[in-house]
Amino acid sequence: MKQDKTPLLDAINQLIDSKPAYFRIPGHRLDKGISSRWTKRTGTGIFAYDVTETPYTDDLHCPEGAIKEAQELLAELYKADRSFFLVNGTTCGNEAMILTAVHEGQKIMVARNAHKSAMMGLIISGAEPVYVMPDIIDEWGIQGGISPGQVRKTFEENPECKALFMVSPSYYGVVSDIEEIARICHEYGALLLVDEAHGGHVYFGDRNDTSFPKGALECGADMCVQSMHKVTGALTQSSVLHVKLRNLKHKNVDNSIDIDKLCANLHIVQSTSPNYILMTSLDCARYELAQNGKEMVLEAKRLCEYAREKINAISGFRCMGREILGEENFDKISKNSVCAIDTTRLVISAKDLGITGFELDEILFTQYQVNMELSDFENVVAVVTYANTVMDMDRLVEACRKISQNRCDVNKTASSNSINKRLPGIPVQKLTPRQAYFTKAEEIDWKDSVGKISAEMIAPYPPGIPIIYPGEVISQEIWDYLEAFRRDGRHIHGSKDGKLNKINVCNPEGTK
Repeated sequence: MKQDKTPLLDAINQLIDSKPAYFRIPGHRLDKGISSRWTKRTGTGIFAYDVTETPYTDDLHCPEGAIKEAQELLAELYKADRSFFLVNGTTCGNEAMILTAVHEGQKIMVARNAHKSAMMGLIISGAEPVYVMPDIIDEWGIQGGISPGQVRKTFEENPECKALFMVSPSYYGVVSDIEEIARICHEYGALLLVDEAHGGHVYFGDRNDTSFPKGALECGADMCVQSMHKVTGALTQSSVLHVKLRNLKHKNVDNSIDIDKLCANLHIVQSTSPNYILMTSLDCARYELAQNGKEMVLEAKRLCEYAREKINAISGFRCMGREILGEENFDKISKNSVCAIDTTRLVISAKDLGITGFELDEILFTQYQVNMELSDFENVVAVVTYANTVMDMDRLVEACRKISQNRCDVNKTASSNSINKRLPGIPVQKLTPRQAYFTKAEEIDWKDSVGKISAEMIAPYPPGIPIIYPGEVISQEIWDYLEAFRRDGRHIHGSKDGKLNKINVCNPEGTK
């Protein structure tokens, strides 16, 4: 296929050029009815692309024309057998993958650093999760990857698992050994589902750079989802799902992907009014990657290397790099738990200055207008892309330099310094997420919740990784960890009141 085409963009251009008398939804009538308060700043042109299904523009839920061709171009570029546009973000793709792989009562292995959308897939499907905990990169206080050894051990203990759902690369750019993990999954007749939200660009890296990640599909994953808006030119909420079809007969059981079922599941989790601006952005992002993908990734890496070297030279600052691939950086050694690192991420720590990641994030934003993607107890994370500039990197570096110079003015006795930064272990599971979701619950004070079965998913955000799932027992360790976030007023997803002053807990006797 010709990767220099943009079939959906061209189809909408054709519709606009026809100057129709437009009586379809949406009501703003192409570029005519948007509030002037908005258009005075933006102009009106882009709004003409906010259309719906027409004879020109095809139908996402039954594609036969422009969308079908655009998805086929995407599949060819990523060497997938099928690819799908997602307009409800990677969240709906994760839900669809889980729904397709496992049914109610079946087991699925889930990496404990999975995004909270995995929990939504478990609630919808009714599957029973078996969790595997990533290793800890002790020097940086972050989760690493999951190792092939951990995966094999979990399959040995739970051979009935139908699939493994995992994240790679992580928010921090950490990549697991997908190739070996895929081999183990297929040995057990299980599917490998990868949340590759942060990895849509790695397919275009220099293959001579052996420390730079390969894509999940290249390494044997059966399905993966990518947030194209995170690292390419697509708009927010624009994601894709890729499928590799394989015959996974194991002990006379066929666990191959049912494409018809996957399509039906996508209908369940996606809007019936898909946004054509989002889909057009996917069409155009794919075009740019096809034409310039290698140069785009090379530029992002170059900018990161430039900044990383300068930040590492600043007193009290450190910026994570390839050195984490050494086993000496782990407090729990599992061979190959980190296979590679995405060096287009900047993970920065100023803890040697007595500054937490949360505090560093706030200082960078409020005092220097440098906006980072993520902060945790020890680090901040910058997502760097081809669209950043040397000027952006210089502003970040200069801000770090000034913070270092002014370190004596920084409050080094912040309450966060006494917090246990270690992620808690996997809690005891009394109910599946689905059982807990539909169980009668009662609201109690957070301070009284130790030993209770949570009816809520609690996830500090970002990165949106649940510390406790519905159906799990709130241990003292978990309570202490989440209490630190609550006490500091951090952003928490899943809590009914948004502040974690109250929590819903399950009454197991109410389980049906």
